[in-house]
Parts: sequence; structure tokens; C-alpha cells
Amino acid sequence: MADERDLDQVRKDIDLIDREIQSLLSRRAQCAQRVADIKLGEVLAARERGEPVTEVVYYRPEREAQVLRGIIERNPGPLAGETVAHIFREIMSACLALEKPLQVAYLGPEGTFTQAAAIKHFGYAAVCEPQTTIANVFAQVESGDCNYGVVPVENSTEGMVSHTLDNFMDSPLKISGEVELRISHHLLVPAGVSADSITRICAHQQALAQCRNWLDTHWPHVERQAVSSNGEAARMASQMPGVAAVAGDMAADQYHLEKLAEHIEDYADNTTRFLIVGREEVPPSGRDKTSIIVSSRNKPGALFNLLEPFRKAGVSLTRIDTRPSRTEKWAYVVFIEFEGHLHDENVAAIVNELEEQSILSKPLGSYPRAVL
Repeated sequence: MADERDLDQVRKDIDLIDREIQSLLSRRAQCAQRVADIKLGEVLAARERGEPVTEVVYYRPEREAQVLRGIIERNPGPLAGETVAHIFREIMSACLALEKPLQVAYLGPEGTFTQAAAIKHFGYAAVCEPQTTIANVFAQVESGDCNYGVVPVENSTEGMVSHTLDNFMDSPLKISGEVELRISHHLLVPAGVSADSITRICAHQQALAQCRNWLDTHWPHVERQAVSSNGEAARMASQMPGVAAVAGDMAADQYHLEKLAEHIEDYADNTTRFLIVGREEVPPSGRDKTSIIVSSRNKPGALFNLLEPFRKAGVSLTRIDTRPSRTEKWAYVVFIEFEGHLHDENVAAIVNELEEQSILSKPLGSYPRAVL
């Protein structure tokens, strides 16, 4: 009886806490609405004064990163810090939607890892709109039809996504953030389909590469077809007899597919990094990265000269990659990613030095390092 009374009391305590949480959520949402009213009022007042103003900026990437970091740092447990931060991400997403729901373009169709990355970064309250190509994601954001875009840029085992890098060459968009997503691939088929009926396995070329060893071992004689995305592969598997897809959990749910095999990626720590692209520059958050494109004349020591300013300033590089130049045969542009923000004095000095010695120097933006 004592145990039963104790259990009843704990349940009553939980009910009281739930009511308190709900009340606090309502108060937070009301504060978000007040923020929206203040921002709109400032813009209207500026217009009345004849000052040039842009649209109201509701989403602040640097502010959100600071809030999430603070949540993790002060978390007392027993829930893990990242678990609590994910909960707060959804709270912030829902509150932001009261101000103005974000329109987010991503590489589709529905069910791709890029959609999962968009939801991880912006929360479920954002309106995510699938696009058929990375170029279309950029176009949607450039036109203003979407506030932000999400594109894959790098996989931990297969390297950089060249199409994303190429689109930055001519685009005015800025990088606003990054997302890291643990990638788990499954072999998906419609319900009731047997293994011996599979004649073709479809996936994005990066997914096929990430599962190459497993597929060579278990399905060596079955045709493999690279398609535009894993989501498209899952759609094909749901409609075409004999087709299996390599894709993730979201695609399985979206297209009602079953897992013929789970976790077939060759490396357990397989992770893909995605970039958030937007039209505005992001102020410093305190823990930032910067990405730039540079190109110099083809001469001995050219790459060394590009990297030397970073060494002298003690700035750590986090990524360096090259792509063929579109304007000169056998010439290359270098994508450099490093710690710091363009507003930092030492970073600004590096960028100025690169501009003096390069035939092309284009900052792509500074943005908060991934928190989750």
C-alpha cells in the first residue's frame, strides 16, 4: 500500500509539473509574439521616417545558436544536454511560427536526408518545400520564394558534394548555418516483397558509395542505379516491381516501405554535413566558422601563399577543397573553411591579404558552428 501511495503522489507531482510547463510555454509564446510586434513596429516607424528598410527579420541564426549552447551548458540532468536542446529547438520553432513560419527549400523529394537535416535545424514548424535539384534550392532562396535553403556539402566517407560547391560560384547567397546528420542507410522494399525478386537497387550515387562494401558482399550481381536522391529511390521502389532502395527511416515512413536490411552503411560513424543558405549575413555568435572561395594564378607556391596567412594568424582550417575554374583551362578555385567570423580582426586581416594576392576572393559567409 505504501508503494501504491508513493506512486500516486509521484503521478500527482508529474501532473502539476506538466501544468507548470504548459503555462510557461504559453508565456514564452506570448513573448515571441511581442518580439514580432516590436520588430514590425520598428520597420513601420523607419518607413514613415523615409529610411530605407528591408523586410522584418524574424529568424536570427546566431541568437538561436547562443540559446541552444546555453541550454546544453547549464543542463543539470538527468536528461542529456542534447536531448533537452532538441526539445527547446521545437519550442523555438513553434514560437517562431507564431511570428512568421519559415519557408525552407531543400533537396527533395520528401523522405531525403536533406529534409531530415532541415527539420533538425529549423524544427517541425518550418514549412519545408522539396526541390528537384541543388540549383533549384539556390534559386528559390535567391528569388525570395523561400527564406532559407538546405543543401548537402560533405560526407565523412565520400568527401565534398561538388554540385553544392559549384552553385556558390555565381550565387549571391550567404551561408547561414550548418547541420551534421548521422546517416543510417537501409535496404527498403514494399511490404511482402522477397529478396529473390529484387533486380535493381537504386539510390543517390553518394549513398551507393557509402554502402559499396556491403552491397558487394550481399548483392554482388544485382544492378545498381544512381538516381537524383534517396527519396526518389524510395518512391521508385514503392511503385516499380523489382526495385529496392537504399535510403533512411524518413523515406521508409514516407513511402510505406519495409527494411529488408538495416544499417548497411560501410562505416558506423557515417555523417553528412549540410549548409543553410540565406540572403542575409549572420552576426557573430561567439563560436563561428567562415567559408571563402579564392583563386590565384597558376605559379609555383600558389597554394602555399593562399594558406600562409592562416598559419601566421594562428587560425585553424576546418576544410579545404578545390574545384575546376569555369573561366580558365587547368585553373582551380579553392574552397577554404576556417574557425572565426569575418567581423573578427584577425579574420578580416586574412581576407584582406587574400584579396590582394588572388585573382578571385569571395567570402561565402560566417555562421554558427553546428550545436546539435
